[in-house]
Amino acid sequence: MAHLGARITRVAPGRVEIELPGRPEVTQQHGYFHAGATSAIADSAGGYAALTLFPEGTDVLTVEYKINLLAPAVGDRLEAVGTVLKAGRTLTVCRLEVFGLQDGRRGLVASGQQTLIRVNPS
Repeated sequence: MAHLGARITRVAPGRVEIELPGRPEVTQQHGYFHAGATSAIADSAGGYAALTLFPEGTDVLTVEYKINLLAPAVGDRLEAVGTVLKAGRTLTVCRLEVFGLQDGRRGLVASGQQTLIRVNPS
């Protein structure tokens, strides 16, 4: 996330928000945010959201995720929101949403779902 320039902006039980400022390194040839950057912040937001509900000392890994790119990712910045839908002992499912923010407007650019696994310390 540091390489992309993303940062966590909000942490609550079962919910994490990550912001990615726009800059040439995270855009594609048409000036939109690249799908890889959009997907990366969505995946991280969901992973950290799940982690907020796991016991201390455990970790998280993504098992799978599906993301739909609904509109060109435009804006001054992107905001990814990961929200836990169901927390289990081993697997947790999260909703992923990514919004483009520009001039006070917020538009949904991607939506998805993710399954994560809790990893216990070895």
